[in-house]
Amino acid sequence: MATSMRQYWDLTKPRVVALIVFTALVGMLLAIEGLPTGEEAMRGGLGFLGIWLAASSAAAINQILDQRIDAKMARTSWRPLVVGGVSTKQALVFALVLAALSMVVLLVFVNAITALLTFASLIGYAVIYTVYLKRATPQNIVIGGLAGAAPPLLGWSTMTGMRGEWDWAHALLLVLIIFVWTPPHFWALAIFRRADYARAMVPMLPVTHGVEYTRWQILFYTVLLVAVTMLPWATGMSGLFYFGGALVLGIVFVWYAWKLMDPPDEMFAMKVFNYSIVYLMVLFAFLLVDHWLMPVLAPAPVMELQAA
Repeated sequence: MATSMRQYWDLTKPRVVALIVFTALVGMLLAIEGLPTGEEAMRGGLGFLGIWLAASSAAAINQILDQRIDAKMARTSWRPLVVGGVSTKQALVFALVLAALSMVVLLVFVNAITALLTFASLIGYAVIYTVYLKRATPQNIVIGGLAGAAPPLLGWSTMTGMRGEWDWAHALLLVLIIFVWTPPHFWALAIFRRADYARAMVPMLPVTHGVEYTRWQILFYTVLLVAVTMLPWATGMSGLFYFGGALVLGIVFVWYAWKLMDPPDEMFAMKVFNYSIVYLMVLFAFLLVDHWLMPVLAPAPVMELQAA
């Protein structure tokens, strides 16, 4: 039983999903003023559950559709469907149950727009990206990255939908950050695992265009990412605490991307990949801390003296 439960848990790609739901949680908390009220906490908790279930379902469907590819790659050759720990039928039932539970939770206890956006993200990743884009173009991760970038918007709509508000400008900035972050994050891994992708006949950029070209693309997107991460400060969404933290994180990321142009060893690409994960988590944490600090640090309004 324990082994079976672990196999099902592994189907959900828990480490990947943890980052997804973390950005959704930050989106929820940025959508409200200060700490959540009891009602907001309840709604947010249910939204978090629904988004987590949908992301886990998408991860399981991805593994069902990618069994052939996973079996040929060292990075994924241990997955439950590859080693036979779970059958395809069992995995499919599991994924569909998670998806159904997600939609019930979001439709009944959150709001319809969050359910619709979450379902669209699930289909975008589990079907459009996995079935078509991943196998069709070396720009697969760029185009398909939109589905993976959606969680902050899902979290934001969870909280604003309960008030009937749909001002998503700031939420879309968060989506844009993850969208631009995705290529340098994933291409660093693809450089290190390029032999696996070539063997599985997946047209990742290092396979189709070479490592040097991919390194230049990583550097370009990293510089672009630093510029994009300044937008929350430039638009007044966040303050100087976030600005300073984002700038330092970005400078380090650019250093990693520049160093990758002439890396000291083959493992350096994985160092870039690992830093990119830490980068995104800390960046979103800075956004949240800044959001809570801004009301505290804002200067008190100056009272006008009335004429005697």
